[in-house]
Amino acid sequence: MIPFSPPRIDQEIIDEVVQALQSGWITTGPRTKLFEQRLTEYCGSKKTLCLNSATAGLELMLRWYGVGQDDEVIIPAYTYAATANVIIHCGAKPVIVDVMPDNFNINIDRVREAITSKTKVIMPVDIGGSPCDYDALNALIREADITNTFIAKTDVQRKLGRILLLSDAAHSLGAIYRGRKTGTLADATVFSFHAVKNLTTAEGGAVSLMLPVTFDIEQAYKELHIKALHGQNKDALAKTQKGNWEYDIVEAGYKWNMPDILAAIGLVELQRYDTDTLPYRKHIVEQYHQRFKKYQWAELPITQNDDIKSSCHLYMLRIKNICEQQRNDIIQRIFNREVSVNVHFKPLPLLTFYRSLGYEMNNYPIAYDNYTREISLPVYYGLSDADVNKVIEAVVSSVLEVIQEKEC
Repeated sequence: MIPFSPPRIDQEIIDEVVQALQSGWITTGPRTKLFEQRLTEYCGSKKTLCLNSATAGLELMLRWYGVGQDDEVIIPAYTYAATANVIIHCGAKPVIVDVMPDNFNINIDRVREAITSKTKVIMPVDIGGSPCDYDALNALIREADITNTFIAKTDVQRKLGRILLLSDAAHSLGAIYRGRKTGTLADATVFSFHAVKNLTTAEGGAVSLMLPVTFDIEQAYKELHIKALHGQNKDALAKTQKGNWEYDIVEAGYKWNMPDILAAIGLVELQRYDTDTLPYRKHIVEQYHQRFKKYQWAELPITQNDDIKSSCHLYMLRIKNICEQQRNDIIQRIFNREVSVNVHFKPLPLLTFYRSLGYEMNNYPIAYDNYTREISLPVYYGLSDADVNKVIEAVVSSVLEVIQEKEC
């Protein structure tokens, strides 16, 4: 059986983790600090804070910005539930908008229509690894009519003076938008290092900061660091310095820090990311492109054009002119041919919790259409050319069978 997305765990990673264990630092320590530094250098951002998940990073930024009761955060319908859940945790309202038909990403015209005086944050999501239109989003939140409707409730909000652009880049580390890497395209960008991501630390995430010059970036990092560690003003590494044992709790914070064991994996992965991991994934994607483009029923994902270069996290194939039932039947037949595939994602209004809040799927027709026809194919380091060929043959055979046999 060809798996969908196993992690890359080789001897180099094992050796680095063993060294971390033997060092005596298994919680946040020197490797985590080094990983933050290397991520900052890689993205070209101002500062990076590593955490135990991307979800923690999103909620941390919302809470740092003071998002709470009666506030609104705009997000796409097509995303994983974590994007919306963190808004609920903060007591705010997710304002869900439809997506683009070509690349699954948030529709900026719908964003404009959704902005109100309650809007505090816009959270675009780089689905599959392809960046959103960040120039358009940045221009939108700086328009005079938009900034004039913004009502600041906290000192941080007054200092920024506008809607915060918070990028959910869980899929798009290493992606490029108009010559710039993700991590530099929004006020803050959140990455995921979950087990299935291009770069994994088993679990983990990071916040990449690009706040404007009105902010002291070191002070912002310090505030976020404290909030992510129970509100404690010194972490374990700082407390080990001679005579530096005493600490204080300055707020009721959270437990979101990244341990050195996880950072050890990340350091190895980041070192070879551009030279090995991304080229390997792009090689797989190119094989899919070349083979599927000859079929009229295949709608290929956009992984590169004049504006973007995807990180190739997912290969989100859509089948033209089919319904959800047919898509599901195709998936089952692919599995029967010993190939694992997936679907990314069930749009938020289809999920029981968000449906119970009153979100209706028929208000997001493009997201629903994309979802009903989408099948994610395996893309991971170690997937051989022979495996790719087996995936392609399984998909083609299954699609042709269903198209010939069944109608919705």
